[in-house]
Amino acid sequence: MNWISEVVRPRIKTLFKRESPENLWIKCPDSGQMVFHKDVEANGFVIPGSDHHMKVTATDRLRLTFDEGKWLDVALPEVAIDPLKFRDEKRYIDRLKDARAKTGAIDAFKVGYGRVQGLAMTLAVQDFHFMGGSLGMAAGEAFIKGAETALEKKTPYVVFAASGGARMQEGILSLMQLPRTTVAVRMLRNAGLPYFVVLTNPTTGGVTASYAMLGDIHIAEPGALIGFAGPRVIEQTIREKLPDGFQRAEYLKDHGMVDMVVHRHEIPATLARLGRLLTKQPAPDGVVKPPLPVAEAV
Repeated sequence: MNWISEVVRPRIKTLFKRESPENLWIKCPDSGQMVFHKDVEANGFVIPGSDHHMKVTATDRLRLTFDEGKWLDVALPEVAIDPLKFRDEKRYIDRLKDARAKTGAIDAFKVGYGRVQGLAMTLAVQDFHFMGGSLGMAAGEAFIKGAETALEKKTPYVVFAASGGARMQEGILSLMQLPRTTVAVRMLRNAGLPYFVVLTNPTTGGVTASYAMLGDIHIAEPGALIGFAGPRVIEQTIREKLPDGFQRAEYLKDHGMVDMVVHRHEIPATLARLGRLLTKQPAPDGVVKPPLPVAEAV
């Protein structure tokens, strides 16, 4: 062994090696532009220049929406883990463990209660980073718990949808969440409480076939993919080329499926304005109410 080349050189390289974080740069999917991660984060995870809206975690979404980034976490019900003992290439329970370790979340939904532009609101956020935001028993229970919290607090209920559809590893138990969440929406309607849906990229599958399209008002982020089946599947089925921008937020707004397309920076103000309008509350008088105390439990 040549100790100069095998020992000395690697140690010298290690000594002068500069460690840099893996997420230091972000490549814009639209323009290919390389942008500092911190700049994107400071801009609400919207790429400066191209205005491309990146996917965000549930925690970041709540922070960006609630006043001063403060809210009260709503405790979510526990559900049976892997009730079908499902296994494909990997055991379902192992997939859950990996997703929880990667995201730090228990499942794809997070629910918070706080103030948005001074107006009390209950928010439920679907996190695409957790198994594609798929709808399973835990997500269904979280959605219903959010609706129950809105009923208890008498606040508008806002759901940020982001999903690839129902969770196949839970089979019929996953599909049963579609009618269950629909019943929860009906409860809100009977109580006269507004239900808003913010459609983010992507919102597809069973989620689009249920609570994501039952809102009193549907708001979409720019460029969001929204639909039941994906464009590629539709093209293969009908054997025709789809129009440009098909199933994107702007296309759906032009064709009446979405009420408005709103930039991420404007979503809190839009939700507050709509919430006050539908609950017949007066416009703010310039005095913003403080956020709810973090120590208070829901």
